[in-house]
This record gives sequence, C-alpha cells and structure tokens, in this order.
Amino acid sequence: MRNEYVSRRGVVTNSWSRNQNTVRHTGKRLGNLSLAAIFGIMVLIVGLIYATQSVKATSYDYELSNIEEELSDLQAKKEDLAVEKARLTSIAASENSQVAANMPDGQVSGYAND
Repeated sequence: MRNEYVSRRGVVTNSWSRNQNTVRHTGKRLGNLSLAAIFGIMVLIVGLIYATQSVKATSYDYELSNIEEELSDLQAKKEDLAVEKARLTSIAASENSQVAANMPDGQVSGYAND
C-alpha cells in the first residue's frame, strides 16, 4: 500500500516535509463481513430472478397444454362432423338416384324350412 501525504496547500507528496502540516490518507476498504453480506445479497437476487423465470416457463407450459387439449377436442369434433356429413350426403344421394327409384321394396319372400 502506498502512503500519500497531502499538505494543507493540496500538494500530494510521498514523503514528510519539514515544518509543514501533513495528513496521512489511507484507502477505504470493505471488511470481510461487508463483502460476505454483499455476496449473499447478490446470490439471493440471482436466485429470485431464476425462480421467477422458471415460474413463467411453467405457466407458459400449462397454457400450451390447455391449448393443445382444446385443439385435439376440436379435431375430434371435426372428424365426427365429417362422418355425419358423409352419412347425410349418402342418404340424400340414394333417395335421388335413378337406380334406387327402380328397385322394388324389400319384402320377406319366405322362410327356409327346417
């Protein structure tokens, strides 16, 4: 550590001078306890930031899973409606077809004898 002396006139010297008022200045330093406290607070802040970011990611994951579930439900409804459309279309087509109009009504002609 370097000792610096400042005279009353503001002149900085490294040695004592004769018949002049001098003041010895030493650098200010933090103690061990202060450094440990600052380090602990910084670790706590980083931990809190990490925790908030992980909570945000988890909430986004829950939202995404809910949206995917809703999407799969809508796709299942779409498939059901497509089947219903095909059934109704085939019934309408068979009622309007010329071949179906020429067919005789179904009747029981008889039963086989045992």
